[in-house]
Amino acid sequence: MTRKIVAVTACPTGVAHTYMAAESLAKAAKERQIELKVETRGAVGVENEITEAEIAEAHAVILAADTDVLESRFAGKPVVKVHVAQAIKDPNGLLDQALAMKPAEPADVPKSPERTKAARTGPYKHLMTGVSAMLPLVVAGGLLIALSFLFGIEAFKEKGTMAAALMNIGGGAAFALMVPVLSGFIAFSIAEKPGLAPGLVGGMLASQAGAGFLGGIVAGFLAGYVAKWLKAGIKLPRNLEGLKPILLIPLIATAVTGLLMVYVIGEPVKYIMDSLTDWLKSLGSANAVLLGLILGAMMAFDMGGPLNKAAYTFAVGLVGSDVFGPMAAVMAAGMTPPLGLWLATVIAPKKFTQEERDGGKSAGVLGLAFITEGAIPFAAGDPFRVIPSIMAGSAVTGALSMLFGATLRAPHGGLFVLAIPNAVSHVALYALAIAIGTAITALLLSLLKKRVTP
Repeated sequence: MTRKIVAVTACPTGVAHTYMAAESLAKAAKERQIELKVETRGAVGVENEITEAEIAEAHAVILAADTDVLESRFAGKPVVKVHVAQAIKDPNGLLDQALAMKPAEPADVPKSPERTKAARTGPYKHLMTGVSAMLPLVVAGGLLIALSFLFGIEAFKEKGTMAAALMNIGGGAAFALMVPVLSGFIAFSIAEKPGLAPGLVGGMLASQAGAGFLGGIVAGFLAGYVAKWLKAGIKLPRNLEGLKPILLIPLIATAVTGLLMVYVIGEPVKYIMDSLTDWLKSLGSANAVLLGLILGAMMAFDMGGPLNKAAYTFAVGLVGSDVFGPMAAVMAAGMTPPLGLWLATVIAPKKFTQEERDGGKSAGVLGLAFITEGAIPFAAGDPFRVIPSIMAGSAVTGALSMLFGATLRAPHGGLFVLAIPNAVSHVALYALAIAIGTAITALLLSLLKKRVTP
């Protein structure tokens, strides 16, 4: 009897890892004649959604995700749960784990070790779920603000004009929702639906208090864990259970989160956020270069992993505080690894296989679109030469971006954002920083990699 497996892939931005992981799993399953269905939860929404009937028929579930994927659907099923990048690097290993798992007996579902493993979640995943939900607001808001500058840098100050309308939509609405949405979806990831209302309210209070994205993160975790504790702790007669999710939990969790944000947490976090913002705005050239160097190296080290996302989240959060330099450094440094690998396959073709040379063309396109994950296949095949090379190129790119004073108002888009007037400052110098980092990566690879034997 053929064992069926279902899988879900999801990454915070929903652009690259999500679909690369799905393709990797599907390809491995097809080669081994394993029946597999993969649901993707990307930037365009849920695709190839797994039905309840398919879950019931499945032998096991693979969750390759760094954001919330509604895990409660798979209660009672053995689950293999990993970061999304693992499905790209080792799809066969995940399939082997899934096939080797013992199906849970219905009576043992609450005690099932596989179920316990599926229920485990961590702060990183919750944070990335919030960041994933917030990103479209940052992109839309930043670009709309940039478009308002087409009419003049201060044209938005004149009421009733198109510039004023664009500024109000981007800054007054989209940016105003950033922190509440970040907080709300962190809480949602922790406690599911009962956490959403207190998370949104906590995020709004953080925003009103001036605590910024740091306050939103604190509010999200606070609201989520309070709601989760109430969900588990409140016991009511069966005929009154319906009051918990629609009355008791939202009321109590929102009140507790709100009062703590107003009287205990808001002001200290605001002080930290203000201090961080003031420090970043006052950076001298040497410190700015050092910050860019560190952020650039982080972007390349794990190509979409925790360190990469930590640098990216830091920069995205600062956009809402009108600090745009780190965002420019992070995006430039994220473009450099796949671009450098493409250039290396062009200038030193004999050090790459035909398959790698073909892959270099795809990596170049991904690099232009700010999809750092395009470097993963090369790094997986030769990590000790590729990773140091791409880190060097990205670190130099990030440092140069900060040195040149480049700023970026949109957290994604790569080369295509450069074409939007006022979205990037010092465009020529910014492009030069990317070109220099790309060249450094390519030259290091051409020196370090061994010649491929025919």
